[in-house]
Amino acid sequence: MFAVVDILGHQFKVTENETYYVPKLNQEVNSEVTFDSVLMIGDEKKVKIGHPTVKDSKVTAKILEHLRDDKVTVFKKKRRISYQKSGTHRQHLTRIEIIEIA
Repeated sequence: MFAVVDILGHQFKVTENETYYVPKLNQEVNSEVTFDSVLMIGDEKKVKIGHPTVKDSKVTAKILEHLRDDKVTVFKKKRRISYQKSGTHRQHLTRIEIIEIA
């Protein structure tokens, strides 16, 4: 069974007992969080699509850790003007494990 869930503006296709990296959630480590905005639920035989969400459905996940993603280098340049600007960015992430799709 799988579900498509909207987590902080990003859509993820999730299955049970799998781990995913999502944008940082403001919850404690080892706590459970419930996502109510399920956009689609399906299995091998049928799929249920919501308008915009599937009613009476939720996805429960456990927060495993908070971490930061790899460093991304941002480089801007305009030719013939002698303009160069460089910067870096690290995104804050949360690793979750999907416990139940109901």
